Amino acid sequence: MAAEAKRTPLYEEHLGAKAKLIDFGGWEMPVQYAGVIDEHHTVRTKAGLFDVSHMGEIDVRGEEALAFVQMLITNDASKLEDGKILYSPMCYPSGGIVDDLLVYRYNPQHFFLVVNASNADKDFAWMLEQAKNFNCSVENVSDQYAQLALQGPLAEIVLQRLTTVNLAQIKYYTFTHGDIQGISCLISRTGYTGEDGFEIYLSPEYGRKLWQKILEVGAPDGVQPIGLGARDTLRFEARLPLYGNELGAEITPLEAGLGIFVKLDKEDFIGRDILLTQKEQGIPRKLVGLEMIDRGIARSHYPLQKDGQEIGFVTSGSFSPTLNKNIALGLIRAELAIQGETLDVMIRGKAVKAKIIPSLFYKRST
Repeated sequence: MAAEAKRTPLYEEHLGAKAKLIDFGGWEMPVQYAGVIDEHHTVRTKAGLFDVSHMGEIDVRGEEALAFVQMLITNDASKLEDGKILYSPMCYPSGGIVDDLLVYRYNPQHFFLVVNASNADKDFAWMLEQAKNFNCSVENVSDQYAQLALQGPLAEIVLQRLTTVNLAQIKYYTFTHGDIQGISCLISRTGYTGEDGFEIYLSPEYGRKLWQKILEVGAPDGVQPIGLGARDTLRFEARLPLYGNELGAEITPLEAGLGIFVKLDKEDFIGRDILLTQKEQGIPRKLVGLEMIDRGIARSHYPLQKDGQEIGFVTSGSFSPTLNKNIALGLIRAELAIQGETLDVMIRGKAVKAKIIPSLFYKRST
C-alpha cells in the first residue's frame, strides 16, 4: 500500500469491519468484507451500503454555467430541469473520453458535477482550462463531501426509517436536500449497481455516524457493507461502463455504446465534429457482450482474435454471480460484432473460445 494513499472519512469503519483494503486510484479502499459473491447477492436481493467518498465533486456557478456545461458534455443539459440529474460522457476534441460524469442541476446558474475518483484532479484541470471563455466559476469541492450509496431492492424501505423526507417522491435521476438522522444531506436516486437505490452526500464529519446508523437499522433486513469488488461485478452485469475499461481517451462514446448520451443536434460541444463524422461514416469499433464457451475468465485488456487475427480487446470480464457463468465485454471491429458468432480470447497466449451475446447481462424487473 502506497504510504501517500488517500483515505475516506470511513476508513476506521472499514478497519473495524475487517475489510480487505486495496489501492484504488490513489485511495485506500475496501475491496471486500464478507466476500465478493456474498456481497453481490446482498445488493441484488436486499440492500448493501457502499463508501463512495472517494468520488470527485465539482461545483459550477455563474451567469454562463449552463453554456459552459453544454460545451463540456455530449448530453444536452439545456433539457435538464432543476432538481434533476443527467449522465454524460465528457470528450476531448479527438472524440475520446476525458471521463463520464453525473450532472446535477440546481438552476441554470448552478450545477454540481460528480466525477470518477481516479480522474478528479485531471477532470478539474480540464474544466478549468475550458472555463476560461465563460463567465462562471469552477470549484473542486471534493473535500467537502463524504458519499454513501445504499443500493438494492430494500434501499428505500431501510433509508426511510431514518428520515422524514418522502423518499418515494424522489424519482430516478432526481435529487433533493433533507435531513437523515438530523444530518443535512443531498439525497439522489442514482447508483452504479443496476438496482434501485440512493447516493447520499454529506459533510465528512458525519460520515461515520450515518454509516453506522444505516447498517444498524438495516441489520434486520440483511443490509451489509459492500466493497469495490462487488461494485465492479454489479455494474458490469448491468453494462454500466468503467473508466479505464469501457471508457478512455482512445475510445469514443459511440464506440462504447453510449450514443444515446451524445446529442449531435445540440449546439457545439467539445468533440462534436469527430463524433458527427464517426456517426456519418460508420463507427469503427463496437462494444459487445461475450459468454465464455471454454473454461477461463476474460480479464480486462486481454486480446480478442478471429481466425488468428487480432480484432479488439476485452474491456471487462469476470464470473457473473447472478448468471452463474463467465462473461465479458469486448471492444471489437464493428463489422465482426455479430450475435452468436464465436471468437477467441487470448488468455496467457492460449486461444479460449467465447460467443458474442447481448451485452446487457442483467436488468432488474422493476
